[in-house]
Amino acid sequence: MATLREVSLAPIRVFLANGQTLFRDGLKGLLEAGGFQVVGETADGEAVVSLAEKTQPDVILLDLAMPRQDGIEILRKLSAAEIPARTLLLMSSTEREQVVRAFRLGAYGVIPQGVTTQRLFESIRCIVSGNYWIGKENVSDLVKALRGDGSQEGLAKHRRYGLTPRELEIITLVVAGYSNPEIAQKLSISEQTVKHHISNIFDKLGVSNRLELALFTVNHKLIDTD
Repeated sequence: MATLREVSLAPIRVFLANGQTLFRDGLKGLLEAGGFQVVGETADGEAVVSLAEKTQPDVILLDLAMPRQDGIEILRKLSAAEIPARTLLLMSSTEREQVVRAFRLGAYGVIPQGVTTQRLFESIRCIVSGNYWIGKENVSDLVKALRGDGSQEGLAKHRRYGLTPRELEIITLVVAGYSNPEIAQKLSISEQTVKHHISNIFDKLGVSNRLELALFTVNHKLIDTD
């Protein structure tokens, strides 16, 4: 894979793995028009690893729903083969469990299929620079936590992160999928108070949206999610 210096001097090399020919052709056109170099493509999930080894891309844009072999299994094989390319996983929806599995298997980013062209380009440049991407965000610190950076003893010691009992209660409801008005009604508080609590929670945990909060909560065992 190209070094950061080489990346700054040459187009980012992208390999496309997507089972839908028209969609893949459209992605190829967008990427090339945006200054990226598409070095290979496939509709066959079982061919991704061998073709990635042959073409040596900087980024593999991988569809989760690949024919013959799904994206999660492909990620596992890419990791086992020590392919240096950074993988950006394209999902129909960024579901928490799949996102966690993807990052633990070595993905550098996940994006929804409905992402804008600008966000797609930003996410590719982001992961090539060594950062991580979830949905619409650069979330390096969160993903490092998901990957287990730091000692488990240290994580356990600071597990509560200064959260109040009310904030933990609100986190439980957010992770369960409740909206702000529903949380307000359930706790008999105003919606503005809910927003204030959530803002404080985001600040304490270093997250910026509900998806990141859910991921952080599950992986740091802030609450009983069973």
